[in-house]
Amino acid sequence: MPRLVNLRAMPYNLDDEQVAWVEQTIAGMGEREKIGQLFFNLFHFGGDAFTGNTMSNEEILAKYHIGGARYHGGTKEEVQALLNELQSHSRVPLLIAANPEAGANGACKEGTYIGTGAQCEAAGDPGVSYDAGYVSGAEISALGVNVAFAPIVDIVSNWRATITNTRAYGTNADTVIANTSAYVEGMRQTPGVINCIKHWPGDGTEERDQHIVLGVNELTPEQWDESFGKVYASHIANGVEMVMAAHIALPYYSKRLNPALRDEDILPATLAEEITTGLLKEQLGFNGMVVTDASHMLGMTSAMRRKDQVPRAIAAGCDMFLFFNDMEEDFTYMLEGYRSGIITEERLTDALRRILGLKAKLGLHRRQAEGTLLRTPEDLAVIGCDDHLARRAASADRTITLVKDTQHNLPLTPERHRRIRLFWQGQTDNGGIYNASDSARDTFIAELERRGFQVTLNDGAARVKGSIERFRAETDAAIFVANVVGYAAENSYRIRWKIPMSTDIPWYVWEVPTVAVSLNFTTHLHDITMVKTYINAYNDNAENIKQVIDKITGVSAFKGMHNDLVWTEKWQAKL
Repeated sequence: MPRLVNLRAMPYNLDDEQVAWVEQTIAGMGEREKIGQLFFNLFHFGGDAFTGNTMSNEEILAKYHIGGARYHGGTKEEVQALLNELQSHSRVPLLIAANPEAGANGACKEGTYIGTGAQCEAAGDPGVSYDAGYVSGAEISALGVNVAFAPIVDIVSNWRATITNTRAYGTNADTVIANTSAYVEGMRQTPGVINCIKHWPGDGTEERDQHIVLGVNELTPEQWDESFGKVYASHIANGVEMVMAAHIALPYYSKRLNPALRDEDILPATLAEEITTGLLKEQLGFNGMVVTDASHMLGMTSAMRRKDQVPRAIAAGCDMFLFFNDMEEDFTYMLEGYRSGIITEERLTDALRRILGLKAKLGLHRRQAEGTLLRTPEDLAVIGCDDHLARRAASADRTITLVKDTQHNLPLTPERHRRIRLFWQGQTDNGGIYNASDSARDTFIAELERRGFQVTLNDGAARVKGSIERFRAETDAAIFVANVVGYAAENSYRIRWKIPMSTDIPWYVWEVPTVAVSLNFTTHLHDITMVKTYINAYNDNAENIKQVIDKITGVSAFKGMHNDLVWTEKWQAKL
């Protein structure tokens, strides 16, 4: 396939008027405007804490002419107001992205959560994945978002890979294709929103996190073709508009495509022309737009000097660059890279056509001319509406998974197990981008008490267990909850005990009926193989907590399914 874009072909399918707008817009741009279109800027509420920038949003748009925007945090009203402001001050309408990976909770504080990839997989059919895309599309559109950095199309094969553990939709290509295609189909029910699949060329084969180290996918070309290659080929054929290139190397494929490469020459996909242009655009025939993953991640910054990374990403085949480090500095690096020939005129023009082609496909230029580009407060009514909350409840019911109950401890009932000792292992201060909810423990206790249980919270601050017989006399059942959430601060997130040999550790499984619940990662059985009843509940939102307790108490049946990664290759985990 040719490496240059065809705007009349899939995924663009532009008409004469749309193609003319793209070409005329490029022709009417100055040098700085062209360079600015290559950047996605990250906006923060209450100032730019990431870069220390003090410019107003209007000044950023006027000086740097950015092509896209993403934002961090915010209520639905705050987000909509910000996005309206950005579109109002941008001469060329913006691509605006959010991360609705598990639902629109990734786009604003009130957005409706449906299910992570792992939770969707547990349903055993693509229906929950469809709902995740459907709800996400409707709610992010109401905010003014037009690009979903979702779904994740990684395949998780390494149980230690916590960066993909909950986010990936499965352990094989067919399961991932079925679920992520359903997500896309659900989102396509809302016009004016496109998908960006990630993380090219594929995460989940190793335990390390590209946020903090160069990721490496060690599959052979043949293995990759039958797994990740199959997934990407399916989505390309289905018309996906955008691909996010990751800071992940694919060394064996790189060397096949360019036999002259040595180990020291291997680069992440964001910087590797043979992977992002050669494999994705030419061999797989992807005719859409490629954006880098966040450029402050160590998988990228460890590869070469920042001055070289910035233009090299575009030269390698990425069309947009995700996030500035320092606005003036990165913009200058990109401009100098163009002027020096690192980015050729042909490559720059091709990138601009791909970027503006998506804006034309979305009809942003027409809506801008008509005055209908901005969203209204009335649009926000869809966020958290009854239909979406019903889909969230159905997701929880269909997916919460009983991995094992070899001791036949379930159900727990107030009549037989009134006095519950709750052992809560929550980590809310691990320094990750995402942390566990401080309120989840209180919600869990309140739900138990509402059903007639008497709950005693174990403080976990002692090593000495005390009298075993007293414990048995005072406790009818024990519930252990792992609410461990983390992202981008450790390569693998495991259960971390409060103190050495904490009394929270399930020493009590033979003393009283014991039920263990994970509210996030699916592989925590590895650290508590002694428990005989283990449940994966996938998320610590109030709906999931309510329904996991419904199932623990026998009010409803467990319906979720699990994959073999839950056993973490430990025979004793199955006992």
